[in-house]
Amino acid sequence: MRFENAYFIIGTAYAGKSTMIQLLAEKYRGVLCEENYHGRYYPELDRNQFPCLTYTQDLEDWHDFIRRSPEEYEAWMDGASRECEILELQILEGLMKQEKPVFVDTNISAETLRNVAAPGHVLVMLADPQISVRRFFERPDREKQFLYRLIMEEPDPEKAMENYRRGLERINSQERYDRFLNSGFPVIIRDDSRSVAQTLEMVERVFGLK
Repeated sequence: MRFENAYFIIGTAYAGKSTMIQLLAEKYRGVLCEENYHGRYYPELDRNQFPCLTYTQDLEDWHDFIRRSPEEYEAWMDGASRECEILELQILEGLMKQEKPVFVDTNISAETLRNVAAPGHVLVMLADPQISVRRFFERPDREKQFLYRLIMEEPDPEKAMENYRRGLERINSQERYDRFLNSGFPVIIRDDSRSVAQTLEMVERVFGLK
């Protein structure tokens, strides 16, 4: 099916996706599907169908989460994104029954969005890949600070941090950035000299809302 009333933003971390989705939903009285909006469904998921999204449910020691190799971390993240796509498509199908516009910070791939999104309803937002690596633990959200504490509890925190950052580098690589950049969808690149209001105007123009 095609989601005629949904507007999707994809791209890299720290590009402003969450901020724009929130502002759009507020301004246009729409449905907000912010980052990980599907998380409330995780406890109900079948572990066989969604092994990556349910991975943490069976963790006996959360230190094992941050001890994984960069390769294992990347494979898990990629698997989780594919599983999120399945879940998001199911949720969005139900949301399309209402008349309100739906604004989505999404894990759905560019390839899938070409088939399910209405023309002009997908935007790519990008930031320098290294920002996510350098500033990952600067955000105050509980999840990142929890991971930081786990790393600091390791016998060799410096080595543990380096291991985790190498995983972040893999999932924030230039190759992944370039795939977004060349996806064929409109692109807005982070520019710290631009105000939030100016960025919002650019997003609205892309979506034909202004």
